[in-house]
Amino acid sequence: MEFREVVRRRRMVRRYSDAPVDPAVVDRMLAHAQRAPNAGFSQGWAFLVLDTAADVARFWECTGADPDTHNAWLDGVRTAPVVIVPLASKDAYLERYAEPDKGWTDRSEDRWAVPYWWVDTGMAALLVLQTAVDEGLGACFFGIPGEHVDSFRAAFGIPDDHAPVGAVTVGHRAADAGARGSAARRERRTNLVHRGRWGTTVGP
Repeated sequence: MEFREVVRRRRMVRRYSDAPVDPAVVDRMLAHAQRAPNAGFSQGWAFLVLDTAADVARFWECTGADPDTHNAWLDGVRTAPVVIVPLASKDAYLERYAEPDKGWTDRSEDRWAVPYWWVDTGMAALLVLQTAVDEGLGACFFGIPGEHVDSFRAAFGIPDDHAPVGAVTVGHRAADAGARGSAARRERRTNLVHRGRWGTTVGP
């Protein structure tokens, strides 16, 4: 598929069929994710792959999705057979930039105008989403509620120096998995690009 078509077709898919996902496709998603740009080649990310029914069920349980609670969003995304959780390690960046070739002599977080451990892991997650489109699959990125991060860590043994930036469900798109809710009623904005000076907009 042409790259421009991948970008055009990317949508957050919130309902999946019961068809299994080829493990080789998941491996390609993760290989592509690790090609994302990352400050100082710190590679301060990791990916938790949940691809068994038991692990996926545990993910939903520990992140607050009570199996007896039903709403349109949860009932849809819980049909995904695969969940990938991208995790960011701030310590990896602080350590990398305290090395001699970077010129900093300490690990102070104050040196960072932008927390690139979050930025870079987010870009890696986007490559997972784009690879899903290229492979003919659907995917959805969403956040893990803050009040359930500790239970998520405990359920899967996540080390203290890694934090989830969100989670990505992956599967074959269900036939009725069109856009839903308020997002479906919003038009894509075209005045967000400015050239030379704020207020001078560039069209799509």
